[in-house]
Amino acid sequence: MKTFTLYQLNEYIRRTVALNLPEAVWISCEIVQCQQSRGHFFLGLAEKGEDDQIVAQANAILWATAHRRLRRIRGRKIEQLLREGLEVLLRIKVDYHERYGFRMLVEDIDPAFTLGKLEQRRLAVLTSLETEGLLGKNGALPLPTVLQRIAVISSPQAAGYQDFQKQLSDNPYGYRFSHTLFPAAMQGGKTAEEVVLRLRQIAGRAARFDLVVIIRGGGARLDLMAFDDLDICRSVANCPLPVLTGIGHEIDDTVMDTVAFAALKTPTAVADFLIHHNAQFEGMLLAVARSIHQQSRAHFQEQHHQLDATERLLRLTAKHQCQQAGQRLDRWEHSLPMLSRRALQDAESRLGHVEQLIELIGPEASLRRGYSLLQADGQLIRSVEQLPPGSQFTIRLSDGEIEGQSL
Repeated sequence: MKTFTLYQLNEYIRRTVALNLPEAVWISCEIVQCQQSRGHFFLGLAEKGEDDQIVAQANAILWATAHRRLRRIRGRKIEQLLREGLEVLLRIKVDYHERYGFRMLVEDIDPAFTLGKLEQRRLAVLTSLETEGLLGKNGALPLPTVLQRIAVISSPQAAGYQDFQKQLSDNPYGYRFSHTLFPAAMQGGKTAEEVVLRLRQIAGRAARFDLVVIIRGGGARLDLMAFDDLDICRSVANCPLPVLTGIGHEIDDTVMDTVAFAALKTPTAVADFLIHHNAQFEGMLLAVARSIHQQSRAHFQEQHHQLDATERLLRLTAKHQCQQAGQRLDRWEHSLPMLSRRALQDAESRLGHVEQLIELIGPEASLRRGYSLLQADGQLIRSVEQLPPGSQFTIRLSDGEIEGQSL
């Protein structure tokens, strides 16, 4: 059996690799690990099957010199592509060294491939959200009339967060806002996990806030890929409070922007939205106040006119009634003497009739007709029981009186 030294075997492998892969090749893979040291990038590459299990795995190196060359060609977005979890298209030079073994050296990266994969993932997330009926859920929530109590999800060190605070505090109307920061990573592999956690915490205290604001500073498209995450988008859609986003992009919209109540371009724009919303409410109140003042003034003027008309009517009515009363008094003044004389005449006539009647039926007339009156102690005697024996009495006749005593 032929025996090889280790060097002989490795040299044979090197010549085999050099013979079969003399040129660099393009490979598609996912970056599962990325470490940087002294300008060099050490990458762990993998290919996953349909069940998300790794079916192939290798390591690759992007030397600092190659990295500087790619930055001159591709720009600063090269760093954005060198992230764990991204699918990339790499141009690889396969190398095998007798001492250092197998190495894959990165010579180039195609940004269009990664962006295309991200767009496919984005469309898949949108499809899932639409199927679950979540695309318009948060946007259908009612926005409070006044926005003051704000839950903010952002990185405490983010420049966008500082801009947001300054814009709110320096508003020209002097409005006061109360905002509570829920710190979270706004870039990198932990963004989705931390933002979902913060949204869950805010939902548990929803009664303390009017809305949620998610903000960060500016960034390139690849910096925003975490906001296309399905878990973040579900959490935003299901949040019990309206969610406003301002994550610092001017052109592209993330899926989170699509499911949020409203998407603003920058943190400053979010602050302006809050200020303008409250200013609209104040303007409405001022308009209502002006309307009430105008209506009150018009009502007062109308009532004043009615009062003037009533006053004129009362004066005319009183004058007319006084004139009628004066006319009645004049008539009474002219007719009273005649009525008085007539009343006196009627009274004299009735008195004469009474005198005649008295003459006809009075006691004197009875005495003249032959009757007499029996009196005792000045009282008229109508019964014998009124004269006990021995009582003195007087009999009155038409021509005199007779004294007597009862037996």
